[in-house]
Amino acid sequence: MSTIIMAACWPLQGMSPSQKAVLISLADQANDDGVCWPAVGTIAARTCLSERAVRDALAWLQAAGAVFREYRHNTSTSYTVCPKRFDPAKAPAESKRTTKRKTDVAANAAPPAAAAPGADAAPPANAAVPPANAAPAPADAAGLEGQMPPPNHQLNRHLTANEPSPPASQPGRVGAGQPENTEETALQAACRETWAAYSLAFEQRYGVKPVRNAPVNANVKALVKRLGHEEAPLVAAWYVSNVNEAFVVKNSHGMGVLVNQAEGYRTQWARGQAVTATAAQAADKSSANFDAIEEAKRLTRQRKEGGNA
Repeated sequence: MSTIIMAACWPLQGMSPSQKAVLISLADQANDDGVCWPAVGTIAARTCLSERAVRDALAWLQAAGAVFREYRHNTSTSYTVCPKRFDPAKAPAESKRTTKRKTDVAANAAPPAAAAPGADAAPPANAAVPPANAAPAPADAAGLEGQMPPPNHQLNRHLTANEPSPPASQPGRVGAGQPENTEETALQAACRETWAAYSLAFEQRYGVKPVRNAPVNANVKALVKRLGHEEAPLVAAWYVSNVNEAFVVKNSHGMGVLVNQAEGYRTQWARGQAVTATAAQAADKSSANFDAIEEAKRLTRQRKEGGNA
């Protein structure tokens, strides 16, 4: 969750409760750049709305500029929350799907027949006839109906024929009806700090923001698990700012290269010195010279011992 994006979304006005609920749900799952990729079913489960209502709200928010949708092939849709670009005047009063649905309902509704004065109104032809042995309705039925929770209440949610049931909670995933895992929340916070440090150093060095997608997020998570929550952000920023190896620079300090050699770069960060290719060759040469000197000393000692014998 990004507190920056969330704080910017709460004061926005000029939208319906369902549209505001969908916007807040996206902001709750977005990173500091406002990017998230939840499924429509997940948003529906979090907001207690039908998937059709969620799609209507997303279309309206996109028209109003508050949300930008990026449709990606063979993967989930990416949403970018843009509270600064929100302008309700750009969006229509109602989405086309909602308007069409209301028009269809009005067209299919039969007009009520005019009742004769003083006569009881005849029931419609398609009205359901109660069975002969049906129990009479209780006298306080109307009062009980007014006390029932609303249809979208979490404890009494009535699903329509076109509305699927919310997906069941999956193990290890934070969702509706499942308490948040403290360890997972700490891991997510460390991943956000690591990406923020890496992104800032990357932008300072290259003048542009780094690409962020699902593989990059997986690499960030792997880096945090390998180096720990505290050291991963520091090593990530140091890697971009100080490592000048030809292979690393050629790959524009990709996150994958950092993860592949995480422990080695961590050691260089702890020593405060980046090992370049030239320094590595010099170290190898020094080691070879040292071995040659030691071998020469050993041979000299053997000759002296043989001459004394």
